Amino acid sequence: MKGLLVSTLIILIAFSGLMFARGDQEKIGYDPNRDPQKDLASAIEKAQQTGQHILLKVGGEWCSWCHYLEKFFKSHPRLEEELLKRFIVVKVNYSKENKNEAFLSQFPKIEGYPHFFVLDSNGKLLHSQNTAELEEGKGYSPEKMREFIEKWGGKPLTETPEENHSPKSN
Repeated sequence: MKGLLVSTLIILIAFSGLMFARGDQEKIGYDPNRDPQKDLASAIEKAQQTGQHILLKVGGEWCSWCHYLEKFFKSHPRLEEELLKRFIVVKVNYSKENKNEAFLSQFPKIEGYPHFFVLDSNGKLLHSQNTAELEEGKGYSPEKMREFIEKWGGKPLTETPEENHSPKSN
């Protein structure tokens, strides 16, 4: 009986990994058809009005750590709220379908995904953040993420965070 239970567990774990690898996981908003230059222009326009910084989140639907990052913020709603008060978030797709090489060539080289670029309200690069430095175990560190948000975030908004996304970027 114990052997059957272990075998069943191994099969379930392998099947979940296969589903994740095939792309059956929940979509997290990295769209290869979006134009990141237009999304950034919209974000700059809003950031100039609000005083917020812009956070470019570079990744893709294929990226397991991009999914971990989304789950991290969903399980830490106060951090997500603070992030959305201080940043206008723009997701930039990097995938085999669209590497957005022309857009990303204006920024420092990315070593891994997801990757953050922090821009001021005029679109000037302030910081390039390897998100591996924000990890802890098989996830992200709430304390490291809080420090990142506080250090690099712009002026906090008083409006609700849901109103703080650039169009269809998140």
